[in-house]
Amino acid sequence: MAKLVYSAIASLDGYVADEDGKWDWSVPDEEVHVFVNDLEREVGTHLYGRRMYDVMVAWETMQDDDPIMRDYAQIWRSAEKVVYSRALDAVSSERTRIERDFDPEAVRALKASAERDISIGGPELAGQAIAAGLVDECHLFLSPVVVGGGKKALPDGVRVQLELLDERRFRNGVVHLHYRAA
Repeated sequence: MAKLVYSAIASLDGYVADEDGKWDWSVPDEEVHVFVNDLEREVGTHLYGRRMYDVMVAWETMQDDDPIMRDYAQIWRSAEKVVYSRALDAVSSERTRIERDFDPEAVRALKASAERDISIGGPELAGQAIAAGLVDECHLFLSPVVVGGGKKALPDGVRVQLELLDERRFRNGVVHLHYRAA
């Protein structure tokens, strides 16, 4: 059975974007990006909300001389992608389909049948999955910045007991915390 994994890069105060919707403070440096690439290599399917897909779809056509960026682009392109959106009419990437509604039972069935792990991206979609008890593991990358408000990485009104599996500190001050739902 595949795991459903939520990964997010957040400010120290728990936001994935500031009040202006900016997240430039969260762009990973080379060391963090290599680490993320290795995590993403295990993923066979990405589940995205529309806004997260709008950000991530740039990897479909990205041409970069940097080998780390090329590696991530290849990892992203090779995975299946499901975009949850009521408004999106068409996708701009291969191996991608649209689902109109988040159905916890369909995600449970996907987890049961998938051969590789599944990631869920975007805090709103991930919040629904966390509330439904679907998220098995969480990777939080805490950036050394306080932004004071914006889009939260984790949902309000949900309580989940977690077990810390691993932690890592990077040279740029980012801290990675890896948790499993207890």
